[in-house]
Amino acid sequence: MSSSTRRLTVAQALVEFLSHQYTERDGQRRRLINATWGIFGHGNVAGLGQALLEAGQEKMPYLQGRNEQAMVHAAVGYARQSNRLAAHAVTTSIGPGATNLVTGAALATVNRLPVLLLPGDSFATRPADPVLQQLEHPVSGDISVNDALRPVSRYFDRVTRPEALIPAALQAMRVLADPVETGAVTLALPQDVQAEAHDWPEEFFADRVWHVRRPVPEPAELAAAVQAVRDARRPLIIAGGGIHHSEAEDALKALADATGIPVASTQAGKGSLRYDHPADLGGIGHTGTAVADDLARTADLIIGVGTRYSDFTTASSTLFATPGVRFINLNVAAFDAHKMSALPLVADARSGLLALAEELAGHRVDETFEAEYRTGKTRWERLVDVAYGADDEDARPTQTQVLGALDSVVGDNDVIINAAGSLPGDLHKLWRARSPRQYHLEYGYSCMGYEIPAGIGVRLAAPDRPVWSLVGDGTYLMMPTEIVTAVQEGINVNLLLIQNHGYASIGGLSEETGAERFGTAYRFRAPDGTYTGDPLPVDLAANVASLGMDVIRAATVRELRSALATARASDRPTCVYVETDPAPTAPAAQAWWDVPVAETATRPAAVKAREEYDRRAAQRRRHL
Repeated sequence: MSSSTRRLTVAQALVEFLSHQYTERDGQRRRLINATWGIFGHGNVAGLGQALLEAGQEKMPYLQGRNEQAMVHAAVGYARQSNRLAAHAVTTSIGPGATNLVTGAALATVNRLPVLLLPGDSFATRPADPVLQQLEHPVSGDISVNDALRPVSRYFDRVTRPEALIPAALQAMRVLADPVETGAVTLALPQDVQAEAHDWPEEFFADRVWHVRRPVPEPAELAAAVQAVRDARRPLIIAGGGIHHSEAEDALKALADATGIPVASTQAGKGSLRYDHPADLGGIGHTGTAVADDLARTADLIIGVGTRYSDFTTASSTLFATPGVRFINLNVAAFDAHKMSALPLVADARSGLLALAEELAGHRVDETFEAEYRTGKTRWERLVDVAYGADDEDARPTQTQVLGALDSVVGDNDVIINAAGSLPGDLHKLWRARSPRQYHLEYGYSCMGYEIPAGIGVRLAAPDRPVWSLVGDGTYLMMPTEIVTAVQEGINVNLLLIQNHGYASIGGLSEETGAERFGTAYRFRAPDGTYTGDPLPVDLAANVASLGMDVIRAATVRELRSALATARASDRPTCVYVETDPAPTAPAAQAWWDVPVAETATRPAAVKAREEYDRRAAQRRRHL
């Protein structure tokens, strides 16, 4: 082994190291860290800032952000579009810059998506104590604000000595490239350590390939799963996000084609089958389709593939109602494979689906069962047509008509991005996904403000795919700043901005739970002190234009369709702004969601809501 060394600062060494990291799966090699987002302050400007400048754009591309949380969202969008095989790093200063990472880190970890966080930290040598933005803790001198990132990171280390960077960096890469362990990885870097020079072994900077495994099912687990499928009369597959991460869509289609087992999808798994595949039933759970949820209630076997069974998927443990219903969980993570007291099938989604298909050769569900769910699918598609349609093309559109107009404009390769508000429910029930990765819903953390920066990340990962960030006014006001980044970099993201004067989703939930839409509308105060006066005179389209994006205003269904087509054809970042008719036109929720209601109250709305809550809650069950 060579004993030669190279003298670099810690920051320079880290950037050099990152430029030599690769993932490999199925014989395809990809660079692991493809760019670094950064906002600079006294905690990283002379360390990582100088190192990125010295490295140059070819070795480590630098991307300038406007908000630290948004930079993480952009990195997450990039990683998801890259099937977790490539990621971005994010560097910030100490103090508020670092703590702004916490929400983005939680989102990445909840969704099991890789992002490398490199926040600056207080001086390791403590030349002055405290320094600017240092948190003083009276019982522990080694705590900094970066410790807030520990619970939301899959791996955390603070590099207080130059030589400690080597094991920390290697562990960080291991976690980022591991499909079971991945999420946010944080290396906190004290600002003095970043600038300190050290003699690094050349081996540290050699190309390093992290193999992304495709574990196959253990034979005994596979045999038990196959027998359970053969014994089932009404099986149902739930497709989760793991199918996309594993690129297992073709394997799922082959299994559905061969066996006739129907497929419903979570928010993360939607698009695993094309919407027009005979076995695709659309979304499942609280925001699912009627056909999928009806089938889930009567299924005797649930085959979960790459899903973690969130409360929206299980309708808060009320959906799978058949006595004795069994579960098979195909998941690369044993933690998720054992949920619901399932028969675990711990394996990569594609490997597991291929193994199931081989062992189930010749097996098919009863033709009456197929006819039943196909009839239900046809009925639901008629409801989608009604929700999308408009009797008057010159009227203000409803939200579902907005989706119908977008549906008529997009192609198979367009990507639709959303995360929060009332849109996730409408999209999960109604959107007709045409290809894998077209449907990009961040619903693990459902973070308002995700959509615009994520659109930038998706576009960076897939520059040839048209990208649409769908946001309501509430979400837009949370985090519009990365519009400036899109304009600066010439990243052609389309923004569909829907104005409905408040938090429409929570307003509806508030009404259902007896809180009477309190504090959910964007309006002036009325004489009684409530926010029930006139709508606020806020011109969000003008705000978008002030940030440099082209804006097209649409007042009617006809104008909207034309505006969307114009935006899609443009080579510049473009916003289509539309004010919607607030009348609800989406099919009602097909399953329950548990949001506790006040157990005692004097207002009639809350009393009535509690009665309904008690009735629904009585249907919860644990699957043992």
